[in-house]
Amino acid sequence: MIVDGSWRLKRRRFTNIDPMEAASAKAKLAAAKEKFGREIRVFETLPTSSEVSNTEEPDDFYEFTPEDYYRVMASKKEDKFLKTRKIREAEEAARRSKITKVVIRVRFPDNHTLEVTFHPSETVQSLVDFMKKVIARPDLPFYIYTTPPKKQMRDMTQDFFSAGFVPGAIVYFSYDLPKDDDAAAANSAPFLQDEIMSLKGLEVIAEQPEPVQSAPEPAATSAAPATVVQESKPTEKKPAKPKWFKM
Repeated sequence: MIVDGSWRLKRRRFTNIDPMEAASAKAKLAAAKEKFGREIRVFETLPTSSEVSNTEEPDDFYEFTPEDYYRVMASKKEDKFLKTRKIREAEEAARRSKITKVVIRVRFPDNHTLEVTFHPSETVQSLVDFMKKVIARPDLPFYIYTTPPKKQMRDMTQDFFSAGFVPGAIVYFSYDLPKDDDAAAANSAPFLQDEIMSLKGLEVIAEQPEPVQSAPEPAATSAAPATVVQESKPTEKKPAKPKWFKM
């Protein structure tokens, strides 16, 4: 799946985190995981350009062009046609056995992103079922899609491996409503429930490393006095008088 780079995460920077605040953030995230059975994160995504509109692009914006095709084909470094079916199946089974978690990020028109973890063997329907539990208006029809090119997820029986969502993917949320006043009202209201929105930014606080207390420096020990070695001077010898010399 091709992920565009036109979005960036908007995260708050913390210099000094109150330990009580960090503990509270961890407790809220743990409570959400226990209630929904999944790890949940909520954060805000902003386009790099302030001129990017929040409205959904028309369908022709996501048309797959010949340039896109050649770019995708050029990115494939491995020629699968040279491998037998048995080898490909064995490699696929080995790859599946190594991956135990899939991270799905659902982006909403209001620039918020919901991050949820799944098992790779779960289906797209499990994602849709989860969305109904956390969105603010589960009574309204909606769909999820990927881009580019824009492709609405219709086969809910696909597992995340078959859908190409391993080890992670970004999907987009949209209400399936005609463009009228009801659709405008739905898109102007919050997309996620208040309980889920309360998790926004908590992972930043919870993941802050605890301050490490530096160990006290050992007291400087008095250095042993250096042994001074006195260099012995050679004894001067008195000149001997010759025997024949008489005073």
